[in-house]
Amino acid sequence: MEYRRFGTTEKMLSTITLGGMRFLHADDSPRDKVPEDTLSQCAYAVKKALECGINHIETAYGYGKSEHALGIAVNDVLKIRRNAYYLMTKGAPKTASETRPLVEQQLKALKTSYFDFYAWHGINNWGRFEMACKKKGPVEELLKMKDEGIIGHVGFSTHAPLDVIIRSIETRMFEFVNLHYYYFFQRNYAAIALAQLKDMGVLIISPNDKGGQLYNAPEKLKSLTTPLTPIQWNARFCLGSPAVHTLSFGITEPAQFDEMTGIFPAPVPMSPDDKKILLEMDSQQLNDPYSGYNGYDMANDPSGINIPEVLRLRKLWKCYNMIDFCRYRYNLFEEHHHWFPGKPADKTNIEKINMAKVPKNIPLKEILLEAHEAFHKKDNKTLRYI
Repeated sequence: MEYRRFGTTEKMLSTITLGGMRFLHADDSPRDKVPEDTLSQCAYAVKKALECGINHIETAYGYGKSEHALGIAVNDVLKIRRNAYYLMTKGAPKTASETRPLVEQQLKALKTSYFDFYAWHGINNWGRFEMACKKKGPVEELLKMKDEGIIGHVGFSTHAPLDVIIRSIETRMFEFVNLHYYYFFQRNYAAIALAQLKDMGVLIISPNDKGGQLYNAPEKLKSLTTPLTPIQWNARFCLGSPAVHTLSFGITEPAQFDEMTGIFPAPVPMSPDDKKILLEMDSQQLNDPYSGYNGYDMANDPSGINIPEVLRLRKLWKCYNMIDFCRYRYNLFEEHHHWFPGKPADKTNIEKINMAKVPKNIPLKEILLEAHEAFHKKDNKTLRYI
């Protein structure tokens, strides 16, 4: 395991964080009732993680049973000393008055008297930015709890567009940020660079799942990253930047820990061998004539389609054969939801696109419809995406 200084927090975190979202039955109610198989899985993951040198555990109120499972596993089953690990949780209280009761509830669930890190969970759009950061709002209350020693350091997590993330960093209310950044999604690098300039801690959210379901990679992707696995190479790609400090892995099975060890050492900058893989990965984008068009200036198009994200998924399909991941992500779009907003790119919505900003050589409507027909599942069920 390797360790990096988590910005101004001055904590030396393991470059892999144990993420707490993937435990069995996490979404089942009630949240405070933890089945034996969930507890067993959680206790195994924590014990193995600590043995591997992981010193940071991350969860959230929004992860259902996770806080309760970790509280029991860490304190009652494994009886781990509180100073043997760092603990991060997250919550999204709407007001200052909601904040303290929520944090106290989470302290009780996790059976601890303090949190090393607490993130306001999901500054995902301008409305949630205003809610979190307003004067006398929930983040100010979290900062008061920091002054009281209940919280060590306050940060935020985000699935937002780049401009919202940058504005959140610029408030200087936060010491760390949890955000998306992987080989297959590099849009947020500007935010990471700004966080580095502000000396903030940077945690990468779900590099193995949101980063491309790399545990279920197609044969083409496995071939491209050989002799590393896609998970190992993507982790080394992320950690190749000194601005990135830790990656959150939702590890629950023995084989996943074994694969993790193949990440290290993770050199900064990337090694010549890793750069060879990078060049080969980049070259695959030549396989599709439209892969270079990202559509970022179409982000707020009147059609309601999340055009940049649909184009990104289409590129992963056309250039890397990642059809399963593309279907998984595409069918998470929800029109009125802040975690992954967007309408389907069907014929009706496509006709509402404002084509004024689209380059003449890009048949946008055609390629969006092509992606919709390849990805859309008529029997789609709601999936977890946070």
